Amino acid sequence: MNYASDSMRIHREQLLSELSSKAYKVGDFTLSSGRQSKHYINCKPVSLSGPGLVLISNLMLEFVESDSSAVAGLTLGADPLVSGVSLLAAQKGRDLDGLIVRKEPKGHGTGQWLEGPLIPTGSRVTVLEDVVTTGRSSLKAVKQLRNVGYCVDRVISIIDRQEGGEEAMKNAGLELISLFLLKDVVNRANEK
Repeated sequence: MNYASDSMRIHREQLLSELSSKAYKVGDFTLSSGRQSKHYINCKPVSLSGPGLVLISNLMLEFVESDSSAVAGLTLGADPLVSGVSLLAAQKGRDLDGLIVRKEPKGHGTGQWLEGPLIPTGSRVTVLEDVVTTGRSSLKAVKQLRNVGYCVDRVISIIDRQEGGEEAMKNAGLELISLFLLKDVVNRANEK
């Protein structure tokens, strides 16, 4: 991954340290995909902390397509990411709305899948994700966004577990950009 500035490289190193100490665990785990793993990543202790969200938002914003009108993601993992990146963009003078994709349509009222300021049909949206394993949750978000007429070509994740998610994204016509691979987090954790 190529970062444009020294400050971005420093943010990346700080975030990797935070993830390896606060988001990573070793043991016997069942992942949301149903797979078994000895490595578990839960980014929420980092993404829901102020300093962690600042690091994540700065790094993710670097990879949001320049013509994106919004960032979006599937609730719950993407909620802080969408909010953080949208807020940081506004602070930098960039108009970038945030959309949250529900896991199921709203059970009352309009029955909508999306929350947030709905942008014009045909607008480009970049999807944000905390952890990609099979890519299922990202693909669910992309499907709903495309169903309402948005152009989605890129998914940005904090961590790619390298268990088929990137291939699933390619098959769906998506580019996956990950800030880190699982092995990066494991290696940093093993340095301690």
